[in-house]
Amino acid sequence: MAELLDTIMAFMNKGGDVLWIIATLVFFMWTLIIERFIYFLGGGWKSDRMTAVNAWEVRPERKSWNAKQIRSKLLSESRSVINDNMALIATCVALCPLLGLLGTVTGMIEVFNVMAVTGGGDAKSMAGGVERSTIPTMAGMVAALSGLFANTQLQRIALREQQLLEDQLTSDH
Repeated sequence: MAELLDTIMAFMNKGGDVLWIIATLVFFMWTLIIERFIYFLGGGWKSDRMTAVNAWEVRPERKSWNAKQIRSKLLSESRSVINDNMALIATCVALCPLLGLLGTVTGMIEVFNVMAVTGGGDAKSMAGGVERSTIPTMAGMVAALSGLFANTQLQRIALREQQLLEDQLTSDH
């Protein structure tokens, strides 16, 4: 376990400060993603959906203008709850590669600094800067890809659940 922690710390130190920012963002993003999956699959949404359906079903009439407005309100409130944190997840996914590019820029600044100090002849020192610039780029891309797949799945679930709720709030009786 200590070896694994040492390996992770060495990797994080090679990537520089930007890699720590990416790691924090990824932790935050996946916390939101897991919360949404738990909400949809763990029963939170089922309870909220049943509340909306029951509020609609207890109405004696469902065809008037007022009833249609209440249906619209129930759908809108449910849509808001379904899409809670979805925009924030998408923003985190978009930020990951941008932070990776920031790591690229900071690493390349280090390379240029070594070139200026040594006159461009110290390849070993420049390699450290190149390494420091590529690790955050890779980490940002991997984080964005993982978040993109999860976000796409969550978007599909959210859309499906919105459509199912719309179908359940009928005005036929």
